[in-house]
Amino acid sequence: MQKDKAYYILFRTIHEVLKVEKLLKNHGLDTEVVPVPRNLSSDCGVCIKSKASVEELIPLLGDMVDIKCFVFDGMEYKPGKHGKTK
Repeated sequence: MQKDKAYYILFRTIHEVLKVEKLLKNHGLDTEVVPVPRNLSSDCGVCIKSKASVEELIPLLGDMVDIKCFVFDGMEYKPGKHGKTK
């Protein structure tokens, strides 16, 4: 049985995670702060998990950089297409 897709957005700091969580919730998107899955890496140890697609999430982040996106399809984590770096 395949689970629904979940999107993970990783940031460098907890401050960025909390800022983005508030922003996304203000836009009515279902998000939560969760520990970074073991096989992914992050500087701060927590990330944002959402059922909203990366295409919905990334445009709302404006000029934020050094963002890593992953999609979990129920079996494995795959890099998202829309990560932003400097």
